[in-house]
Amino acid sequence: MHMDNPRRPTILPDMTFDADIVIVGGGLNGSVLALALAQSGHRVTVIDALTETIRGSDAFDGRSYALALGAQRMLATLGLWPDLAADAQPMLEIKVGDGRVGTGPSAFFMHFDHAEIEEGPMGHMIEDRHLRRALLRHMAETPGLSRIGGTAVVDQKVTPSGATVTLADGREITARVLVGSDGRDSGTARRAGIRRIGWRYGQTALVCAIEHALPHGGVAHQFFMPAGPLAILPLTGNRSSIVWSETDAAARRIARLPEADYLEVLRPRFGDFLGDIALAGKRFSYPLELSLARTMIGDRLALIGDAAHGVHPIAGQGLNAGLRDVAALAQTLTEAARRGEDIGAVQVLERYQQWRRFDVATLALATDTFNRLFSNDNPLLRLGRDMGMGAVNAMPWLRRGFIREAAGLTGDLPLLLQGRQI
Repeated sequence: MHMDNPRRPTILPDMTFDADIVIVGGGLNGSVLALALAQSGHRVTVIDALTETIRGSDAFDGRSYALALGAQRMLATLGLWPDLAADAQPMLEIKVGDGRVGTGPSAFFMHFDHAEIEEGPMGHMIEDRHLRRALLRHMAETPGLSRIGGTAVVDQKVTPSGATVTLADGREITARVLVGSDGRDSGTARRAGIRRIGWRYGQTALVCAIEHALPHGGVAHQFFMPAGPLAILPLTGNRSSIVWSETDAAARRIARLPEADYLEVLRPRFGDFLGDIALAGKRFSYPLELSLARTMIGDRLALIGDAAHGVHPIAGQGLNAGLRDVAALAQTLTEAARRGEDIGAVQVLERYQQWRRFDVATLALATDTFNRLFSNDNPLLRLGRDMGMGAVNAMPWLRRGFIREAAGLTGDLPLLLQGRQI
């Protein structure tokens, strides 16, 4: 569990507000931010449209996340990892290559092995249900943190000194800073007049978990199929998480199929390297798009996670990018408070945006470019891709750079992502 640092400067609460920070959205990013802020001495209120019963369900529904090493260090620093370690699957290798239906992967591929860096596994796969339940337990035990579930925010207003949100049940909550962690269709951003830019890819992601006869060995696979990427990500036991992109029209047809027919469509794309496969848990689908808020901040407002940026899942960086927002915002607000600054002042929030803006833009450009380059069957592009992947595989220094990037160990890392307390 988190231990207080006796050398850490005290943050004196401003009791004229209900909280120092109100977070709208009780999903993973909003909950982790709440813990990071409360453990740093802030009073935090989380508004979650879902009830604790729904959030805390232990039923496996197939949803899982690839946590980069930096994100895992952050969860460990916040005291969550002891609750998660037994259910987390280390990712020891990543194999990336072209693929075709029925013919398997190309002979040219990139192979990344965690043994090439000293820090350990590149990341871990963790099921959504385990993350949600651990977060709820720790939130309930953390002083200064309150959670209001089962009601939505219907209005917000800002004054020179603070922000007020109005809930569907009529209650009003006041704070110095309002954080929007309420998804790509963020009501918090919309009410603040923040518009979005982006476009649809004409692709839909089909998401499920499978059981397979043979062990995966902790190896993650990404095959670039003509219609879009297929990711096979290892879970605990003989199970894997599947994120499978198809054209919108094909995905609609596949999603409606009975379970047996769904598997018949998946098998020639998946291959037989893990033996017989069967579905484990529910199936999901969602349209793929690039969706970026024009600004990550507003008057006494900051956006994190999908409320700030939604990218293609081609690199599996959605949750990791959100947790980088969390780490940067928590550190920015905490350091400002310890200096005696108004944490909702524009110059404070601008520091957060400046910290995150380049990384977000780079991630958006990279995922967009890779999807356009790899989601096709053009023979010239395929030849160029195969030659490029072969070249990367032959250069150890370049390969190690890719591994460190995938592990979330590059760039100007906030303290939490380094495994250090704020």
